[in-house]
Amino acid sequence: MADTQDTGQERNLPPTAKRLADARKEGQVARSRDLAHLLVLGVGAALLIGLASPLAGAGIKLVSNGLTFDAHAVADPSKMSARLSELAAAGLLALAPIFVAMALAAVAAPLTIGGWLFVPSQAAPKFNRLNPLSGFKRMLSLRALVELLKVMLLAGLLGAVGFSYIVHQVDALAGLAHESLPVSLAHFGGLLAIALALLVAVLAVSALIDVPFQLFEHYKKLKMTLEEVKRESKETEGDPHLKARIRRMQLDVARKRMMAAVPTADVVVTNPTHFAVALKYGDGRRRAPVVVAKGSDAVAERIRDIARSHGVPRLEAPPLARALHRHVEIGDEIPAALYTAVAQVLAYVYQLKAFAAGRAPRPVEPTGIEVPSELDPAAEGARP
Repeated sequence: MADTQDTGQERNLPPTAKRLADARKEGQVARSRDLAHLLVLGVGAALLIGLASPLAGAGIKLVSNGLTFDAHAVADPSKMSARLSELAAAGLLALAPIFVAMALAAVAAPLTIGGWLFVPSQAAPKFNRLNPLSGFKRMLSLRALVELLKVMLLAGLLGAVGFSYIVHQVDALAGLAHESLPVSLAHFGGLLAIALALLVAVLAVSALIDVPFQLFEHYKKLKMTLEEVKRESKETEGDPHLKARIRRMQLDVARKRMMAAVPTADVVVTNPTHFAVALKYGDGRRRAPVVVAKGSDAVAERIRDIARSHGVPRLEAPPLARALHRHVEIGDEIPAALYTAVAQVLAYVYQLKAFAAGRAPRPVEPTGIEVPSELDPAAEGARP
């Protein structure tokens, strides 16, 4: 049964990237002790086997020096401590490469799963952990019991393998006493190498089981409820209802600004009912007419109504209206491909203004204004 929150919702949703990142910042990453133990012991065993010959030579020399005494050392027992220190230093120096390599393996082990982490908040003292009751609860938790069983099982398995190996090699170990020192050390090194290989194999099997288990447990622990996902979405992206309201307000402001520009337009080109595009030219700053307003359906009707009430000329040119609505944004100049079609419209508008001023006869409304087929959405839909 999945963990639940106070709301009763199940944690059945995968953790988001933010959830994983936050958990990492808090020091919560998947870790496998068995894998770390395998790396440390594996490196130590590999070096021990690889350096068997130099270590054997150093061992022979160490034993030889330890069993050799000069007259001064025998006459002065106080020098024995210095002699012992020299022998201990020589032994440690011979084993130093193995110790250093194992230490480096222990430091590098976190890179294999989880990576290195430094979380100062985790290093700070937490006095609530000093509560014996909470500590007792942690000790008796299901996770603690599982970890205890894993440790006991691994220890028992290592002990069983080690005991079985020793039992089978009792005669060989006893025979070391009858061999010369060089042969005995070489024989013992071979027995030790096999023992280490068996221990590493047991740890490898344990790590193969523990790593997927730890990854699964970490992933399961960070699973989220639907409510948590919604709350995180609001925190990172904002409340969707508030964002929708802001967008509506922005659209309303933009639409009001657009409608306020319609009375200043020179002409409104219509579809005649589906689209309406208001064009303005002659402000001295533009090389070509500019779209100051456009819309479809209800917005187009509103543009036509404003144009009618303010005396802005209107012209039905469906292909041009469709092309302007599709390809030109508000505030942009018309493309060069539409110059000819728009020029016909503006010529009609100027003739209409001259007629209104009594300087010219009433112009004939242009029909059949054509636009390039690649700019007309209706023509695009008709092409196979």
